[in-house]
Amino acid sequence: MERLNSKLYVENCYIMMENERLRKEAERLNQENQQLLLQIKQKSSETEKNPDGSNNDNKGSSSSSASGQN
Repeated sequence: MERLNSKLYVENCYIMMENERLRKEAERLNQENQQLLLQIKQKSSETEKNPDGSNNDNKGSSSSSASGQN
């Protein structure tokens, strides 16, 4: 009986270690998913501001330089 208890104790320790490893991996994956979701939201927000998909950086700088010439 004591031998069975020892065996079950060791098995339980391995299960707890594996559980901790999986918990840490799940936490890491959750953080990665949150970062990816944030990137998607940022790109979506940029697309909504600029629906034609062109880059407004050049347009903005040329219009500001044109306004400086007046």
